Amino acid sequence: MAHDPARCRSVGEPRHSKWWVEVFREAARRPVALLADTTKGLAVLTDAQLDVLAFDERGLIPAVVQQHDTGEVLMVAWMDAPALERTLQLGEAVFYSRSRREQWHKGATSGNTQRVLDLRIDCDGDVLLVLVDQQGDGVACHTGQRSCFHRRLPDGPDGPPVDAAPPLAT
Repeated sequence: MAHDPARCRSVGEPRHSKWWVEVFREAARRPVALLADTTKGLAVLTDAQLDVLAFDERGLIPAVVQQHDTGEVLMVAWMDAPALERTLQLGEAVFYSRSRREQWHKGATSGNTQRVLDLRIDCDGDVLLVLVDQQGDGVACHTGQRSCFHRRLPDGPDGPPVDAAPPLAT
């Protein structure tokens, strides 16, 4: 099922449209659902979870990506319904690039994929938490850093952001 921006939820509409529900139900019917929480076994999104998902007016939802065993926040990206569906199919993180206006499979080129172990929804249903096992060289950021959050705000009003961690790969 192709993404149709004209069918995206707008302000005042229910938290999900029939189209979004169809996408997720189709993903749930597939014989292999690769999202697995190591303590719970296989999991897919249910109707109850769909009821709390709140995509924005562009059909996107932010996804915070966290290393499952350390709690380290690796990155923040965006997902649309088809990217979330593809994540369910692959068991690896797939996001939506707002600048390129297309899906991207994290690490497909670099080998630094993110194996998805669990998907969680925040209390308002407008943010996803994606618990992953970072693969490859352990690099999540396009700059070669482990985490995209490797910079601190400057101490002074005029200083540039300061690197807080050395790169893992060059």
